Amino acid sequence: MTMVSSKVFRVFRWTLAILALLGLVGVALLTWAYFALVAPRWSEFGTVKDEAMRAGLTRKNFPAADDEYFTKMDKGLLVKPTDANSYPPEIQQIASIAKLTPEEVRKSAIRGQNGWIAWTGGNDRFWDYAARNLLGAFDLLKVLSSHKSMYYGRHNRWAYLGLVNEPCFSEADAPDPSRYGLWLDRRDPSCPPDPFADAKKYPGVKIGARGQTTPVGSYYGEPSGIIGLRLFPNPDFDEAAKARWDADRYYNDPSYYNDPNLVRPYRVGMSCAFCHVGPNPINPPTDPENPAWENLTSNPGAQYYWVDRIFFWDTRPRGKDGAPTPNEGNFLYQLFHTSPPGALDTSLVSSDYMNNPRTMNAVYNTLDRLVLAQRWGKEKLAGGELDNKQFGDYSLTTALGSFWDSRSGEVHTMRVLKDGSDAVGALGAFNRVYLNIGLFSEEWLLHFRPFVGGRKITPIKISDADRNSAYWGATEDMTPDMAVFFLTAGRADKLKDAPNGASYLKPYDSEIVKRGKLVFAENCAACHSSKIPPAPANSGIDDGICAGGGAGPDYRQCWDRYWQWAHSDEFKKVMKQWVLEPGPDGKDFLDGNYLSTERRIPLDLVQVNACGPLASNALKDDVWNDFSSDAYKTLPPVKPVTINHPVSGAPSSFQPLGNGRGYFRPASLVSVWSTAPFLSNNSLGLEETKRHAHRASSEGAYSYKAVDHCPSANPDNPDMPCVENRLRQFDRSIHELLYPERRRKDPLSAAPGYMYRTTAPTCIRAPKEFTPAPLRSSLHWLLPWAFQPDGGFAVGPLPKDFPINALTNTKLLPDNDETDMLGHLWKLARATPTLLSTFSQFGGACSAEELADPGTQVRAERVVRETGLLDTLMSVSKCQDYVVNRGHYFGADLPAADKEALIEYIKHF
Repeated sequence: MTMVSSKVFRVFRWTLAILALLGLVGVALLTWAYFALVAPRWSEFGTVKDEAMRAGLTRKNFPAADDEYFTKMDKGLLVKPTDANSYPPEIQQIASIAKLTPEEVRKSAIRGQNGWIAWTGGNDRFWDYAARNLLGAFDLLKVLSSHKSMYYGRHNRWAYLGLVNEPCFSEADAPDPSRYGLWLDRRDPSCPPDPFADAKKYPGVKIGARGQTTPVGSYYGEPSGIIGLRLFPNPDFDEAAKARWDADRYYNDPSYYNDPNLVRPYRVGMSCAFCHVGPNPINPPTDPENPAWENLTSNPGAQYYWVDRIFFWDTRPRGKDGAPTPNEGNFLYQLFHTSPPGALDTSLVSSDYMNNPRTMNAVYNTLDRLVLAQRWGKEKLAGGELDNKQFGDYSLTTALGSFWDSRSGEVHTMRVLKDGSDAVGALGAFNRVYLNIGLFSEEWLLHFRPFVGGRKITPIKISDADRNSAYWGATEDMTPDMAVFFLTAGRADKLKDAPNGASYLKPYDSEIVKRGKLVFAENCAACHSSKIPPAPANSGIDDGICAGGGAGPDYRQCWDRYWQWAHSDEFKKVMKQWVLEPGPDGKDFLDGNYLSTERRIPLDLVQVNACGPLASNALKDDVWNDFSSDAYKTLPPVKPVTINHPVSGAPSSFQPLGNGRGYFRPASLVSVWSTAPFLSNNSLGLEETKRHAHRASSEGAYSYKAVDHCPSANPDNPDMPCVENRLRQFDRSIHELLYPERRRKDPLSAAPGYMYRTTAPTCIRAPKEFTPAPLRSSLHWLLPWAFQPDGGFAVGPLPKDFPINALTNTKLLPDNDETDMLGHLWKLARATPTLLSTFSQFGGACSAEELADPGTQVRAERVVRETGLLDTLMSVSKCQDYVVNRGHYFGADLPAADKEALIEYIKHF
């Protein structure tokens, strides 16, 4: 008996030892996985230099360009006058404020204009990285091409992509041997050379193969034929890469162009102009595919820009039969397709685990915006936030130095981003944008896992950029000129100044417009006017803890006081006087009015889609920590909001976190007649039925090759920038805003609006070139539902009408102010069996034939229903609000006559 007991004990002891060993191995593997995949790369931060510094250059090697090349743009305000007394009033106004001569202002604005349109700050390195790592979907060099295998080229670039063709180019009709056989736009020899491509005046960065197998070039690159994209010699294009290069295969062979190791002869850099230059609303081009410089402006935003066609290059519209196109079978395309024209998720790269397409900001009336900042734009800065440049740091803008108090760390600033997070001063807001489009990507990409997330996000520090990036330093030195440029040229586009514009306006002194003024004063001005009466003395609205706007932990108290006062009879009485008569400044109410207070509005009040105000990249210790104010990071939580289930539409309550989340700054209504669709995501006035269909050409075939001109023969065509088309879009959008019952509804639920849904059965894919060749057959054998016979990754299909954000909003990691990492990882672990079971049951039916089979849709719907996939995804979702056109119901209860009067007044903005 003793012997038996002894054996049992030994077995038990060995079992415990083995289990302990396995536990230790498990812990070791989990620890390794955490540090390899999730933990920040602390030891690398602040240790890398950009390419320019590695080439021995500093910020002083990149002086701003002074060439007068783009001056016919932006209403010609920067064209040199014929005599010293004929400077435009806009230049004279800024000269008076900045204590500069008019010519100094003009020269500075030209440098700023050049920087906005041509300076890319070395970000060609990042966009080349994106082309190699976005699973074959993204390639700006293809977007620049007019190869016959592609649906689009220069001839229909505006109509199909919404991109602005640069004057002085023509479409390629054959491969160009001088450009490695690429089908790139060709420079018109009758035009003067692009001055920024002058490698002698603007010598580029000699690194890698530059100066050997490729030219060094200019630090502004070469013009590409699309405004905002510049071509740079690829420093990795050495002799081996040159020998391997095959332009024909680059356009025609997926096994070649999908190779992540392919070295292209050019890298493509992106300037701010790519997302912000557009047709001049009051001087539109006759032919949008061939604009003149006079037809273009730098400030309205790329309102017609199709993200799904630009970021997913291999697209084409549906044919006459309406059958889905191959690109619709790729979930990455479906993700990009959630962006309406003119909208983009600016956190796409440094993912915050939410899909948030938002409009590309128009930049109007910057001077009025700065005046407003003096009243309500006070923000407290601390830590790395103090490293942002301010106006007083530069002799050019020293007259604006009063916006910054270095002793208190307080800045009076405009709020550019829609959640008002980048409130660190105008120059800091400018500079952050360049980082967000790839400047100093050597450091930036260390702080997160690009596009997919899963690594704990950490802040990119301004101090590291100052020390290690010549491009960053040069950008800092250019942004004062950009500020002068927008102060000078970013002025309103008024309908009365557009071709035949006056015919669309009711007289300003007509009874209907007068009524509209009163309706605006009583119902809109509290959020959409920078002219607001002084608050009553000692009311706590603009004094005490609420002085300067009250940003910080007491902000909700300050807002509620302001909101209560704005609904008082006293407030409305003054506002009605001001809209009808000249104000205290003797000017009309609209003169000098930014038409926004820029006071952050709580989400529970405005009720728009919650995901935008919940953006988290500017929270404390997140990637934009140095570019958001300490006051923003201490904003209190808003009240609970209502969200809706994507199947039943059933409402439920959701409590957003605070610390910056939960607020929106009200949009400016300057030139709003020209900027529809509306809401922050362009969801009001958007007609989804027109986003896939072809248009009929004069030959009867369905294509985007049909030529239309301004004035347009078809005012309903949303792709045309003509006055009548903009007004038709405005009319549809403003009526949906004021008549919520007209808004597009979700066809599959009882939700109060529509959701982004897949347009066809679709799979999450990666080409076989992204799977290591030795593993392709083995992976297909092990996981046939995830790997195709050729080794390509493909899981799905998700059925048509699947709510896209249910998947894209999956929260892989908690935000930095959420401390329960283990709890969140446990929640993901509990969801994993359902997710694996669901995708294995989908079976990887992702071939073109399988996706076209109606039975595939039926099976996919059944799997989603039976596995409870949607509820599982919602349990790990960062934002469960999938209705995108909800909210802003102010004015919905007005009488119809008042709504129409208000619309007539708004047309005068």
